Amino acid sequence: MGWVLYSLAVAVVVYAGVVAAFFVAGRREDARAIAGLVPDCAVLFSRLLRDPRLPRRDKLLVAALLPYLLSPIDLIPDVIPVAGQLDDAVVVALVLRRVVRSRPELVEEHWPGPRRTLDWLEGFYGVFTKKR
Repeated sequence: MGWVLYSLAVAVVVYAGVVAAFFVAGRREDARAIAGLVPDCAVLFSRLLRDPRLPRRDKLLVAALLPYLLSPIDLIPDVIPVAGQLDDAVVVALVLRRVVRSRPELVEEHWPGPRRTLDWLEGFYGVFTKKR
């Protein structure tokens, strides 16, 4: 159990370091967007799971995401700092990509965070067309 706490602590420190780096660089809006990305994704995924318009296959992917993230079995063990959390981030990005590409209007509708973050996702995945 100790390695789980260690891995979580490392992930939090790295995450906080990235946010702090943006803040110190004078990019405060970006820092706020990055700080809220993980909680925003958690809220988004929970809202998507309750939305009947999300296709079953995508819903299963979103539902399988949480057990995968909590599982100690990963492609890269979580005890390896940064790299151990990177595979989890890649899996989240792939699931988000799948959902964004299949139903971008649902992601846009359910996104709880700032528009700036959604715009970043638009650039990353290249799918949204409407602006809030």
